[in-house]
Amino acid sequence: MKIDHVALWTSDLEQMKSFYESYFEGKASSRYHNPAKNFSSYFISFTDGCRLELMHKPEIPALQHAPGSEYRGLIHFAISVGSKEAVDNLTSRLAASGYTIAGQPRTTGDGYYESVVLDPEGNRIEITE
Repeated sequence: MKIDHVALWTSDLEQMKSFYESYFEGKASSRYHNPAKNFSSYFISFTDGCRLELMHKPEIPALQHAPGSEYRGLIHFAISVGSKEAVDNLTSRLAASGYTIAGQPRTTGDGYYESVVLDPEGNRIEITE
C-alpha cells in the first residue's frame, strides 16, 4: 500500500497551485470545476507519483488556529528534495520570496535534515533531504 494523495482545502486555489508548481516542481492537472457543488480542484503531481489535491469551495470555513501553530490532526507533510544542499537552497529561496520559515535547516534528533516552511495559507511543509 501507499498513500496516493493528501488533500487541502484552500481559499486561493490559483495561488496555492502556483506555489507548489514554482517551489516544489509539481505539475498541475487541468482545473476541475463542478458548478452544481460550487467546487474546484487541482491535483499537483510530483516525480515520485505522490499527489497533492488542492480544493476550493467558498463555504468551507477556515480552520481556527494561528498560522503555523500546532494542533491535533494532520500537522504537516514532508517533501524530499534529495540533498542537504537542496534543503538549504530551497529554504533560502522561499525566505527570499517572503515565505515564513518556521524551522531553519537542521539535523533532527532522529537524524533527518530538514527545514519547515509555511505555504501561502499557513500549512506546514517539512523540506527534507
